[in-house]
Amino acid sequence: MAVIPDFLRELMIARSPSGHEFEAQQVIDRHMADIADEYRKDIIGNRFATVKAGEGLPTLMLSGHMDELGFAVKYIDEKGFISFDAIGGHDRGILMGRRVRILTKHGDVFGVTGKKAVHMLEEEEENKTTKLHDMWIDIGAKDEAEAKSMVSIGDPIVYETAEPAIINQSHNATGRAFDDRVGAYIAMEVVRRLLKEKSQLHCNVTAVASTQEEVGTRGAIVAAYSCAPSVGIAIDVGHATDFPGCDHKKFGKFELGAGPIIARGVNINPLLFDRVIQCAEREAIPYQVEAETRPTGTDARSIQMSRAGVPVGLISVPLRYMHTPIETINLDDVENVIRLICAFARSLTAADHFEF
Repeated sequence: MAVIPDFLRELMIARSPSGHEFEAQQVIDRHMADIADEYRKDIIGNRFATVKAGEGLPTLMLSGHMDELGFAVKYIDEKGFISFDAIGGHDRGILMGRRVRILTKHGDVFGVTGKKAVHMLEEEEENKTTKLHDMWIDIGAKDEAEAKSMVSIGDPIVYETAEPAIINQSHNATGRAFDDRVGAYIAMEVVRRLLKEKSQLHCNVTAVASTQEEVGTRGAIVAAYSCAPSVGIAIDVGHATDFPGCDHKKFGKFELGAGPIIARGVNINPLLFDRVIQCAEREAIPYQVEAETRPTGTDARSIQMSRAGVPVGLISVPLRYMHTPIETINLDDVENVIRLICAFARSLTAADHFEF
């Protein structure tokens, strides 16, 4: 049976909604601060780990975001029930009947999401998705004063879920926030491996665990400006479409275990795309190609437009059930993304400008 790497498992357990990435930051710090040639953080919470191959060499920036979807306390009523708002884009149809943790400065507060019971719905309400303002969180408080002694307006909220787990005897793993802790893990793991072979490198490599991607790729904007990279690769998750009833004509065909999803399109430098494909084929790494007809909803969009422009690629791990508490990936795909990015890094030289 496959095993989730300890570093990735720790990142998955960390509760870190956008703007509140403290626990994920601590995991990155613990695993990378003492081994990277250079390690730093910035004002927006990004983490940077660098392998230095030499002065004056080009810089490859790798970016995977460490934030996740969440919620925030919006209002507390006179009976102690909590209204909440979303951090990032949720499927409202799965919010009800969930256990949640409110992350306060005094510690976790346990709660459950509630709404009007199905038996009490009017006929016109039965087939409608409940709006956020018609839901609440019950923390067992007797009144507003007791609730306010436990939580504060703006406190972040996450689903309470089991630890990430392997599904039966497969290589598939499920858990909360593979989007995109797996990308942050891959970026850092690439640096960990390249530190052992930097004599073979002709570029410096900086891995970024970026913040606030789910609310507008904000961490990557700052990180790309700071790094001023010669080349960039964003590492994220992509929709696996190998589930029942998916329209491949509309969404393309992407499978768990079939290799990295390599993006091609307006957000992607075409010469860099060709190089990534060459690396995959040279290393006999299986891959899948996704057409992107607009700027992607990933860190790639921000890296590409930084300063005077950066040649950027996007490599994704296929994932089922995106933006749910049971996101599912294949661990072979994770390893193949790591291998592919390491091969790409080894291929870079000072002569590579990717201008076209």
